Amino acid sequence: MKTVARVLVFPAYRDNPYINLLGLAARGRGYALIDETRLEGLERTAASLGAGDVVHLHWTTPVVQRAETVEEASGRLDRFRTAIDAAAARGARIVWTLHNVVPHDVRHDELELALCRYLADRADVVHVMTADAVEAAAPSYTLDPAKVVVIPHPSYQGVYPSQLSRHDARASIGLGADERGVLFFGQMRPYKGLDTLFAALGRLRATAVRPVLLLAGSVTEADRLTLEAILPAGVRVVWHPGHVADADVEKWLRAAEVLVLPYRRILNSGTLHLAATFDLPVVLPDEPHLRAAFGGETWIRWFDTEDPVTSIAGLLDDEATYAVDSAATRDFSHRLSPFTISTRYADLLDQLRATDAV
Repeated sequence: MKTVARVLVFPAYRDNPYINLLGLAARGRGYALIDETRLEGLERTAASLGAGDVVHLHWTTPVVQRAETVEEASGRLDRFRTAIDAAAARGARIVWTLHNVVPHDVRHDELELALCRYLADRADVVHVMTADAVEAAAPSYTLDPAKVVVIPHPSYQGVYPSQLSRHDARASIGLGADERGVLFFGQMRPYKGLDTLFAALGRLRATAVRPVLLLAGSVTEADRLTLEAILPAGVRVVWHPGHVADADVEKWLRAAEVLVLPYRRILNSGTLHLAATFDLPVVLPDEPHLRAAFGGETWIRWFDTEDPVTSIAGLLDDEATYAVDSAATRDFSHRLSPFTISTRYADLLDQLRATDAV
């Protein structure tokens, strides 16, 4: 048996800390994690894998969504299947992490669904972050419970600098003492429901609350123009339309008094875990799988997905929404610390190797 097992990680986006956090303990145990982001790289590396190795698939977007035409997308799907099937035939184990039921902003929806169904069938292990993800995926495809392993999303405890006081963070972006920082953090995309958040904030103009909309995260030029056109009238906006450097993450999370995730479709959210790391209350859609996973967390507020604008506006107009339960957020972040979660992932890799050795 090889002394070093290789794990092909695809796609391994370097600007997403999740991949690095998940692999911490595995690297410490001697696994060679090989990062690829393009289909061509996956094909090349997968061709060298065999018994004792692992192909760990994450987001499916690079496979068919990068294609301009249906014909090209179909060809890319065939290439992907060929590479994975060949690696599996040589003894490599296949792991799929379910980040979304299907990717957001899908162009080739039928082929994307075929890809997800293929992975659900082909994978030796389907890694989900909440137990109810199986039920959430059920309308689109079936996940065999015998294959499913639950390893939660890690917190970001110790990942980002955390030295700024709340006072200094607020001062750095010009927030007044009587202003409420309402934060949306992360990539700004249409499916994330920013129009809902804007409309909810627009309803607060006649109330005692003085909200300031804080927007921090990357956005395409087209989406930026769309969002600018629907910003809530009469609400002050502090906007950083670009990548937020690691050193600046704490500035936005400390300055805000609540983080709102007005998503229309969500299976998992790293931003939720980031907020907990910085003792920040979160407004989250009241979806069954999210309620099942996080319903006991006192720092999460839930909005009604049937009437999100009214519900979010009501929450933002309620002083209780901004109350911080630091003991609860600290417990959550410690319970899901990066090393704890990465150890569970390394244990999974060990189990796959042990099975191969039998």
